Amino acid sequence: MMKHRGFPGRLPGTDFQFIIRRAHKDGATKLVARTRYPDRKPADKRADAGFMQALWEHFGDAPFERGNLDAGRLSWLFGEEVIPAEDPFDPADYGALLQIDVARARISFPEVFGK
Repeated sequence: MMKHRGFPGRLPGTDFQFIIRRAHKDGATKLVARTRYPDRKPADKRADAGFMQALWEHFGDAPFERGNLDAGRLSWLFGEEVIPAEDPFDPADYGALLQIDVARARISFPEVFGK
């Protein structure tokens, strides 16, 4: 499992985790696209925006390996702003390549990308 050095471990001042410390003995947790409903708690929305900002600052629009990124946090963006960068894509592989869909991410998180 690739460890993304310099990537924030969590959203500052909260317990919203962004990375995991070690690989799970049974393999990677499968990524699943989760629906973000408009009535989510403000803290959850801040965590999504903070995670997207960390992804953007660390990887930009280049493909990146899933590695030690938290599957739960990543699943909130998966299939929308974060998409598979390879075909075939294995959602339960630490080595799977992902990429930010910049056009969609700019719409969902304008505060991350500015004007």
